[in-house]
Amino acid sequence: MKQKSKIFQGKTLAILTGGGDTPAINSSIETIRNRASMLGFRVFGIRYGWRGLLGEGDVVDLTNQPYNGWYGGSALRSSRTNPFPSKKNPENRVPQILKNLDRYKIDVLVTIGGDDTNGAAKRIYEMEGIPVIGFPKTIDNDLRTRTMHEYKGSQIEAVLCPGFPSAARAIADYTARLKTTAESHSRIVVLEVMGRDSGWLTGTSVFGGSQLALVPEFDITRERKEVFFETVKETYKQSPKRSLVIPVAEGVRWYDEKKGKMDMVYASSEVDEYGHPRFGGISGVIASEIAVRLKIEARAQISGYYARSGPCRRYDRRLTMTLADKVADLLIREEFGQMPVIKKMVPYQELEEFNTSSIDMGQIGNKSLPDEYYDISKFKFSEAYIDFLSKILKHMRYEDFEYDFPVAIPEDL
Repeated sequence: MKQKSKIFQGKTLAILTGGGDTPAINSSIETIRNRASMLGFRVFGIRYGWRGLLGEGDVVDLTNQPYNGWYGGSALRSSRTNPFPSKKNPENRVPQILKNLDRYKIDVLVTIGGDDTNGAAKRIYEMEGIPVIGFPKTIDNDLRTRTMHEYKGSQIEAVLCPGFPSAARAIADYTARLKTTAESHSRIVVLEVMGRDSGWLTGTSVFGGSQLALVPEFDITRERKEVFFETVKETYKQSPKRSLVIPVAEGVRWYDEKKGKMDMVYASSEVDEYGHPRFGGISGVIASEIAVRLKIEARAQISGYYARSGPCRRYDRRLTMTLADKVADLLIREEFGQMPVIKKMVPYQELEEFNTSSIDMGQIGNKSLPDEYYDISKFKFSEAYIDFLSKILKHMRYEDFEYDFPVAIPEDL
């Protein structure tokens, strides 16, 4: 029987983005909008995350509008607004959100975010029955997507989130650039990389030429600190250029001699509405101690927002399209409270809907680096991690200055 109208003609779907930006959010918005429009939905964009559903609302119409998904960040803007009461804001904002969902006649809500944003959406779904679908987003790549990585006959539970592939290329390229200045001055450069709880992004520095790394999964105790310094010294000595770039995640717990305990370094004492502090400065602490302890010139460099800035890269673009295809499938089957995920690590060409699945939004959680990906005894990422990352970046991309000059001898000798 011929369908006289589109499946969801007369229905409205709204999209919001919460938390930190990534290069892949606009691509996610565009591809979700396109799939929803094909199904007949009118598509709204909610500006500034959950904040856009407070008060009178801040909502725009994305239906039949041009949209540049290659441009990084979120054209809908973002915030860390928490709908539920928190220490920073004790007010329950859910009634305001429900009021605006009704006022704007929004039938389905798609939330692009991490564990906080999608966790809040899941609670609203369970408490109020509002149809929601979560969409993964983080450069930290620490959402538990249950993506399996096959390596040498074994199955490793990995993670693959939109935003990470573009950030991975950015950090790899940034490391390759720092490598040349480190070599010029025979220095060690300690590169601070975003990663509050996990070292997925820190590891991408390997593809830019780094050798050692520190990740949040392993506390740098007093004993480990001594081994780390000895490893740095030996690796530096063996380096032909007498230089190193050492990436460290911002969330690394480092033993503080003065305090007599391990601690993190914070850029600010304030926390957001989900209770997260702002890290920053661990690279300076480590570089200073390397210089003092090892008598090797060391500098700190904070990559900061560089990783999450700039355009959506090719792998990310196709990844968002593939997951948006799965969103369309969830909408058709009215399977709400779900988040689309990639089932297994695959190269660019195999990013297709048949390689997707979905998981319950209430079971997302965070996923640390698997033990198979990092060797704490050597402070190095493993071949298994390199294989994982090669699915996204293909090859390591950095140059070396290959020449070795003969030593000149004075004529009077």
